Amino acid sequence: MKELLAVFFISLGCCDVFSQGRIDGFYRGSGNATATLGAGFENHKDYLAGTDETDISRKLYYVNLFAAYGITDDLDVNVSLPYIEIDNNKNLQDISVFLKYRSLKKEYANGKLEVSVAGGFSTPVSDYNTGGLNDIGQQATVIETRAMAHYQTNSGWFATLQSGFSLKLEEVPNSLPITFKAGQALNNWYYDVYYDYQHSFGGIDYLETPPPQNFKRFGVDYHKVGGTGYRSFTKNFGAYISVSYVLGGRNTFQGPGYGIGLVANF
Repeated sequence: MKELLAVFFISLGCCDVFSQGRIDGFYRGSGNATATLGAGFENHKDYLAGTDETDISRKLYYVNLFAAYGITDDLDVNVSLPYIEIDNNKNLQDISVFLKYRSLKKEYANGKLEVSVAGGFSTPVSDYNTGGLNDIGQQATVIETRAMAHYQTNSGWFATLQSGFSLKLEEVPNSLPITFKAGQALNNWYYDVYYDYQHSFGGIDYLETPPPQNFKRFGVDYHKVGGTGYRSFTKNFGAYISVSYVLGGRNTFQGPGYGIGLVANF
């Protein structure tokens, strides 16, 4: 099963809009490693200034490198680093490092329930701009905490719910994330659908105050849905495709996203 598990991380580490939850319900296993190289395109049709729709649009491209390692059977570490391009703004964005620990496992006749906790951080690795809607991030160092419940049946069907708190050390508002994901993980195939939500505590809205505005102080909320399909071709190699759509929120771009990538296991 472990050759399928990297698919859960294909979108992590870019910016909040790409997130599908900072952790997943599966573990690499002691001594096992995974590397994923993904790329994607976001076609943002319009922008919500606060909650008011505007005709501001943009196109965003990204490449993301992800690696995970099983320190023990119950403890994983993962690292993610994205490169993002929006018009003339292009650079490496924020590196993300997470530790995930399985604190509870209960076996049942038809499946198993697992509870995990995780903690980590993300921080900028380049001096990218902040001050416009085409910037690739908000230049914030973030301390992350998560808790997650994961149930999986013996036939591979699963459901995962996670939430936590994102403490941001600069002027960027703190936020509460919630992600629900359901799907099936088989020997050679994996697929899921998910709902991703973020609520920011306070912050200002775009066009709320006279310019120049402090873009680091924007509060960003969003509702996002999506899905992923993955196929393993050998024991150690596979590929995925993904689609998503940002439905609405606050100070966020709306529109579809598409991703592809390669996964290698060691």
